[in-house]
Amino acid sequence: MYIVPIAWLYVALMMAVAEATSSQGTLLGAFFTFVLYGLMPIGLVLYFMGTPARRRQRLAREAEEAQAYVETQATGAAVQESPGSAQANTGDLASGDLVAPVRKEP
Repeated sequence: MYIVPIAWLYVALMMAVAEATSSQGTLLGAFFTFVLYGLMPIGLVLYFMGTPARRRQRLAREAEEAQAYVETQATGAAVQESPGSAQANTGDLASGDLVAPVRKEP
């Protein structure tokens, strides 16, 4: 799978070497030749080729999280249905401050 990117990088490296050793070439030109003809295109190709794998990993992770959530809700419902269980306030009720906030008169 990686033979084509490796071959492309080799060709880009040889282009950069030819640029650097040319009588009219420079090291800066060789660097930009290698980056613009070698690293950037291969980076984009490998990124796009890896998109399906990243999507599969994301969907698998979301499915695991959903399954864990369903299992948590199922165990939570079983605890709520058991008689005599005392539940703390889980955030679905107001906090019930007894002291009103102080405001300035207009």
